[in-house]
Amino acid sequence: MLNMKNIVWHTIKKLSNLNLSIILLLIIALISITGTIIEQNQSLLYYKNTYPIEHRLPNSIINWKIIIKLGLDHVYSNIWFILLLTIFCFSLITCTFSYQLPGLKNARKWKFLQKTQHIYKKAHFLKLDKTSLSNIIYALHNQNYYIFHKQNNLYGYKGLAGRISPIFVHISIILTLIGSVIGLLGGFTAQEIVPVGEIFHIKNIIKSGFNSQIPNNLTGKVKKFNIEYNSDNSIKQFLSNICLYRNQDQCMIEKNIFVNSPLIFKNITFYQTDWQINSIRLQIGNSKTIQKPLIKTQINNKTLWSCQLPINNKKNIILIITKLNDQISVYNTQGNLLISMNFNEPIIIDNISLKIIEIMTSTGLQIKTDPGIPIIYTGFLILMISIIVSYISYSQIWINSSLKYIELAGFTNRATLSFEEDLINIEEMYSRHLWIDKKE
Repeated sequence: MLNMKNIVWHTIKKLSNLNLSIILLLIIALISITGTIIEQNQSLLYYKNTYPIEHRLPNSIINWKIIIKLGLDHVYSNIWFILLLTIFCFSLITCTFSYQLPGLKNARKWKFLQKTQHIYKKAHFLKLDKTSLSNIIYALHNQNYYIFHKQNNLYGYKGLAGRISPIFVHISIILTLIGSVIGLLGGFTAQEIVPVGEIFHIKNIIKSGFNSQIPNNLTGKVKKFNIEYNSDNSIKQFLSNICLYRNQDQCMIEKNIFVNSPLIFKNITFYQTDWQINSIRLQIGNSKTIQKPLIKTQINNKTLWSCQLPINNKKNIILIITKLNDQISVYNTQGNLLISMNFNEPIIIDNISLKIIEIMTSTGLQIKTDPGIPIIYTGFLILMISIIVSYISYSQIWINSSLKYIELAGFTNRATLSFEEDLINIEEMYSRHLWIDKKE
């Protein structure tokens, strides 16, 4: 009859199996690839249009119904994916405590052999004339070996740090998985398109975790927006000046953000993602300031914004904008260029004054918080350390002495040529000290 203790130990034994960990890792990798191929967190209409049932690709079994039913539209936040990550994490933990840590502990123990032939087939063997344990100990110490002595036997090792790297790999993966799950459960992502000069709140949430907390009393304002251009008129960088308020009081923090330089405030990150031109403010004659929406158009891989404007009852003109810091072109309805004008510079068309006051722009912001980021970064740091440490070779040497000669056997897990140089240096130093002792 199975009791709870037996069930727990049986489960731990199964989880600590290395083959199970590898299978789980491959399954997670395949699911992640699927999440990369299939667009995530899109609307139902998007999946119906992109993966239709009646017009799906030949030899393709994926359609929008399967995607929605299996939750492939939100793979990384799906409950079964989180459960799979949890099982994989526990598998690594049990494997670390069951095999890796005991293996490291055993590697520090001395291991004396009665016969040096009782080791690995790939070991290196030496047979030294004469017997002088003190000289061979000195030679091993000179090559930075830790040495243990028992009667006529010696055991030495070096590079124990190389045995730690698999443990570091396990720890880094565990931390990365824990950080990812914490981010899924406690983070959120919002996107806002904010006109310049307007106040915004965090409200357009596109993804949020079960335990995420969205600040309700935090407001922001886009004070300025600017675009920097290269010499060939291509966009170099676009920047937004963001100011954050608490309950619309005094500004707490202000920064010019651009791509790869976000604003971070109390673990909330404001990224610059996009921009657009909305409308234009102008004055015709002695009229009040009016606002006209602009239409975005793509011509020969060049983006421009335009609007049609009536000057009088008989004549219309077309305003075309190509850059924020460039002149505005004025065309007639036949497509002929009439004049180019600057901001706040009045021009006369058919005895009517026209002045462009302002171009209204909007900036795109992605607002994101991820409480698991510090843990994930720590995991990657440990992983980088483990890569460096993994290049350290773990070498072992066994020595048996008799009345006439010394038998030496050695083994290393990598860097065989370097280990052979160690053995040559040990033999030379041993022979040299024997000669010095004999001379004395």
